[in-house]
Amino acid sequence: MNALTPPVLDPAAVAKVPTQNRAKLRFEAVLLESERLLAQSGLERFSIPVLAERLDITRGSIYAYFPTHYAILNELVGRYLAEMETMYRNQYDDLIRSPLIESVRRVVHQAVEYHNNRPVARLLMLGGAVTDASYRAQEMLLARLGHMGREIWEQHEGSQGIPEDVDIFTVSVDLAVACFRRSVFQFGEITPAYRDAAIRAMYGFLEAYLDP
Repeated sequence: MNALTPPVLDPAAVAKVPTQNRAKLRFEAVLLESERLLAQSGLERFSIPVLAERLDITRGSIYAYFPTHYAILNELVGRYLAEMETMYRNQYDDLIRSPLIESVRRVVHQAVEYHNNRPVARLLMLGGAVTDASYRAQEMLLARLGHMGREIWEQHEGSQGIPEDVDIFTVSVDLAVACFRRSVFQFGEITPAYRDAAIRAMYGFLEAYLDP
């Protein structure tokens, strides 16, 4: 399977997105309350029975859209990942015009700001994979960001050939994420020191492969 090809997921881990307006409102209400519960109590107390009680609805009305609580978590992770990808896609032209070190700084600073301002996204994306589906979704995003990095570098004036035997851009993203996760594990957020470590890790790795 190609890194950019969507994986086949367990149906129990995938939300059933409704089409009718009333159902859509309930679907969104479940996700919103899920974020509130996760922000307050983390994963320990997160369950569909608790959500049903907080929303004052039946469990069945939640199971109609989310076969398991993992489907809720995966839907949230999918939305966070889509937000991040859009955030970087919107800066595509600016990243092309910037020197490599400036592009790396911008990408890292914005990722840090995103995670530090969204505690639930930080919990689900940097606290360790919640499910196999969320792990695969995150790996797919890293691969897409790496692919974007390759596209950007190829458009730099004077850029040289990029190695084909190692996916250097995706590995560089992995290095930054490793710094983020270590910081979250130690301090609960991404600190300035770990932010700078992520910049050095990404740039140092890429510089070794790319002709400046």
